[in-house]
Amino acid sequence: MSKSSTSLQGGQVDRPAVRVGALVPLSRPGWVEAGRHLLAGLELGVEEVNDAGGIGGRPLDLVVRDTAADPRRAAAAVEELAELGVAAVVGEYHSVVARAAAARADALAVPFLCSSAVLDELTEQDTPWVARLCPPQSRGWRFYADHLIDSGHRRIAVAVQPSVYWASGTRILRDHVSAHGGAVVELEMGTPDPTAMCDELVRHGATALLLLVGHPEPAVPIVRAVRRDERLAGLLIGAPAGQPEFTEWATALGEDGAAVPFLRYLPEHLTTLGVRVEARLRARLPAAPSFVAYEGYDTVIVLAHALRFHGTDRERVAAAWPRVEVEGTRGRIRFSRPSGSRVWQWTWPNLQIADRDPAHPDRFRVLRTDSRQEPTDRRPEGEDGLAG
Repeated sequence: MSKSSTSLQGGQVDRPAVRVGALVPLSRPGWVEAGRHLLAGLELGVEEVNDAGGIGGRPLDLVVRDTAADPRRAAAAVEELAELGVAAVVGEYHSVVARAAAARADALAVPFLCSSAVLDELTEQDTPWVARLCPPQSRGWRFYADHLIDSGHRRIAVAVQPSVYWASGTRILRDHVSAHGGAVVELEMGTPDPTAMCDELVRHGATALLLLVGHPEPAVPIVRAVRRDERLAGLLIGAPAGQPEFTEWATALGEDGAAVPFLRYLPEHLTTLGVRVEARLRARLPAAPSFVAYEGYDTVIVLAHALRFHGTDRERVAAAWPRVEVEGTRGRIRFSRPSGSRVWQWTWPNLQIADRDPAHPDRFRVLRTDSRQEPTDRRPEGEDGLAG
């Protein structure tokens, strides 16, 4: 699938397009709605880059591949895109899939700009080829744990399915909550039985249940079971991975899906660019744009900056990560190497904890924000080439 533009504002062009590969979950078991939002942002960004003259007069051509949340499929797509001669690969929503794509991109020396996958260890070794826009999982989930602790929750249960991503999240929560005198009880969902799980929640005296599971199954039946169990009337249900952000959640659960706090990566106020982009995204999507759509748009803005000012050669693109500084929809974006990071990272994307308003489940309430910005006098290391 290719979303190409063969003409630029002002007339036809005969120069070859700059091809960019895009990895997006567009079929099950991938989170299709998240994939559509990501793709909408990517496509809008490409359209605006081409309307502004492209990359040195060359149109940007987005070559899209559906990952379907399959790591092997994503790795194969990176290989295919590399053979097609793309200048870089962008995208992906699912963390485990993005990790497979990042590993293959690193092995093939192809720049990969990850849009929306938070797993801390995106690669197993330091790499100059990979950069990421979304915050690492440890930062977001500790912020989420702080919200639970400050709200009085010390006995927290997690319904968790087998996955590197969910296991990482459980570990982050357990370490942070235990450091504050609380405890995390793990309820494995290998063979989900919502009724039995409700019994376990009562037995453990949990005051909060976090859904570290897939959507819609088994997340939706779990929520329904808990909401209908009178013994759990005061139990908080939480979803740090962001399931309630999307309309599928509201459609499936209605009022039962309200008051479920989740993480999203938005500032208190969008930038001037973000306000304009929001209006254009609304015209492309059946619902209000999620943070994932803004991540897609910002991905193209960052990559276009690298291509325009540093060239379309793959080594030049990768060498540009620490030199990028550009205004995005959610703040000023630049990359550094935070302690422990193996990839180039936008260090301070904004964080929010939000939920759907019980009085109006189609509306969101912002419960907590973290709008820290990277110190302006801090410059990233390794600016003189690929080593870093």
